[in-house]
Amino acid sequence: MPGGRLSQQERQQIATGLADGLAYAEIARRLDRPTSTITREVMRNGGPTTYRADLAHRATERRAHRRRQTTPRETQAPEQAHGRDAEAVREYEEVFTTVMMASGMPTMMARVMACLTLTDTGSLTASELAQRLQVSPASVSKAITFLDSQGMIRREQGERRRERYIVDDDVWYQSMLASARAIAQLVEVARQGVGVLGTGTPAADRLENVARFLDFVSESTARAAEQAREILHTKPRTPPGDPAEPGSDHG
Repeated sequence: MPGGRLSQQERQQIATGLADGLAYAEIARRLDRPTSTITREVMRNGGPTTYRADLAHRATERRAHRRRQTTPRETQAPEQAHGRDAEAVREYEEVFTTVMMASGMPTMMARVMACLTLTDTGSLTASELAQRLQVSPASVSKAITFLDSQGMIRREQGERRRERYIVDDDVWYQSMLASARAIAQLVEVARQGVGVLGTGTPAADRLENVARFLDFVSESTARAAEQAREILHTKPRTPPGDPAEPGSDHG
């Protein structure tokens, strides 16, 4: 499997594949590249609908130039537990971050969320986050405030009165409820607009349809989160035949 950076020709093949409606995995197979490489490339360069090979190539060259100017040569990826490949973890964290950014989350908030989610403890202090992400404490503080307001993390008092920021099993459930509440507020505002614009007018009818749509989405989101909550507290099953499966006979 070829390694290294994507060439301009490969980026053109990615753009062609996207235009043809191919999935990332199929594009990756045709290029003999990991799917994560294609996902990261597309999501960090505008997403599947606006990806352009020439712009992506120039943007990558600019990022590489900035890294050469600002990254100390002795900087290495942090040592990983459980025998993980440090470079593979770093690349996956970038993919995870980029996908969250594509969903609308600001860059630093996505980086902090990814960093917390991909630690085994799911818990880091502000100084640990700043060190891992190589950013200022002020940047971390701003990101934490945003994530806290969205119900995506929780705070806990740690040693020496240092707050720890935690992504635990229930955070995603609480985040979905927060999203449902935010949508419900849009429903309320849309219905206020119906009264202001006059029932039966084209603009009011449009707002009423928006309100009905969002009301359904809000209720469905909250109901689905409640029904699926147990999944977050259930240990994943070991796939049949997995070496770690208790009682498996490997002799």
